[in-house]
Amino acid sequence: MQLPDENIEYHFQRLLVPLHDSWTPLAELQSQHLLPPERLDRLKDEAIKIRGQVVAERELQNPPPEKRPLQPGFIDLPQKLLDGYKRKQDASELGKILRLAQRLRDTVDRVVILGVGGSHLAPKAIFDALCHSHHNEMPSKLRMGKPRIYFEGNSSDSDGLQELFELLENTCVDPDIVEERWGVVVISKSGGTLETAAAYRAVRGEAVKFYGPDKETLRKVIVPITGPKNSRLRDLCRADGIPDEDILTVPEDVGGRFSAFTGVGLLPAAVMGLDVRAMLLGAATMTRRFIEEPFDRNPVLQFAAVNHLMTERGKTTRVTAAWSKKLEAVGWWYDQLLSESLGKNGRGPTPLTTVATRDLHGRGQQHQEGPRDKLINNLVVRQIKHPPVMIGMSDRNEDDLNQFSRKGLPDVMEAALKETNDTYAGVARPTADITLPMISEHTIGQLLQLLMLATVVEGRLCGTNPYGQPGVEGYKRNLVSNLKATPNLPKGEVRDQAKGV
Repeated sequence: MQLPDENIEYHFQRLLVPLHDSWTPLAELQSQHLLPPERLDRLKDEAIKIRGQVVAERELQNPPPEKRPLQPGFIDLPQKLLDGYKRKQDASELGKILRLAQRLRDTVDRVVILGVGGSHLAPKAIFDALCHSHHNEMPSKLRMGKPRIYFEGNSSDSDGLQELFELLENTCVDPDIVEERWGVVVISKSGGTLETAAAYRAVRGEAVKFYGPDKETLRKVIVPITGPKNSRLRDLCRADGIPDEDILTVPEDVGGRFSAFTGVGLLPAAVMGLDVRAMLLGAATMTRRFIEEPFDRNPVLQFAAVNHLMTERGKTTRVTAAWSKKLEAVGWWYDQLLSESLGKNGRGPTPLTTVATRDLHGRGQQHQEGPRDKLINNLVVRQIKHPPVMIGMSDRNEDDLNQFSRKGLPDVMEAALKETNDTYAGVARPTADITLPMISEHTIGQLLQLLMLATVVEGRLCGTNPYGQPGVEGYKRNLVSNLKATPNLPKGEVRDQAKGV
């Protein structure tokens, strides 16, 4: 078990209605917009009961109709991967992930990651949180041989993909030079998501042009990640000669938005040179805390219960306020997780991600004086990674900052967090803090698992099946139907567009 100061915690005391000796306007607002402690106390037993149900669902082989779809495989997956690697090393699933990641790192200097939804947002959240903010601009020596990373296949933006092709065409000229080679990680659990499939066809065509007829090289620079069965992507890759041992599989009982600790998140993380075992250990530790700890020490149950009750009290807009730019993509990932899991049957909170202090100069006005429909969960990082940027002394003091010469940007951030929380508390605007001791593989593993587990518990609390996404499946079907009905572009127009005419 890790030391206590490595634990992520959820601090929600500011959300609770405080005791008052007499009526005041603030006390009235607090009674209306904060959470009565007795209401949370009444929910604790129910939350613990729900935990038992969620834990028991892992063993259901033939779930009743009201439980379907049921995909709880993500809960135990981190520990299973660690245990399998300990027993079988390279022959395990994690060993296979590490092998393929090392092959890409040895073979190419650029990796294009294709995916949409969880297949895009999980690796993007991991990349932004744990890699250098200017990773792709760093020379190879400073990147320590880690490939540059590009994300595509998450929309149908033709210009965006063409501009990536322009970059590759102008920087990758000789396929015999490792520094000029590029590879592809294509992710689609269903194997048929149109945006990713169309992007992969185009990217695969560019790869064939670049590497020529050498199919052996193509097999080395393309890694598919897909579902275990009925996958067009798997069929296509097999037809291209990619062997099954080089295709990673998302387990059937793990939904796409819950797949951060499958190859979907782990392969890109390993390609980036990150410690995926530390990430899995963090996730497994959070699962253990969820299963074993009482409510008062259980951040999963606390987050699920408090956010559920605040939604019931009309706080239907759930803001994730990242107090580090590196966690903004984690917010985007949680936006999708929450939306697809709980946004059903006319219900479910609406997620929103902001970055502080950046967005305090925009959305902050509305959060303080706009509609009272918001709960703000701050993502707070206690320890910075690099030496602090200091304000310092200057011979020109027109900006009047010499008085703060011994302070740095971390001091500014800390003062802003306190001022923001105090200001919101002063007008009964509810805020709580998810506190990370630092940003590391271990804490990111904890954070992603916390949010996935809490989303499942919250779904069960409000009577919504957190698995499945019937609305999205309808979109996918209608997209294909509408595309069939759309007239083809004239060939000349296609050529002109490709030339920029």
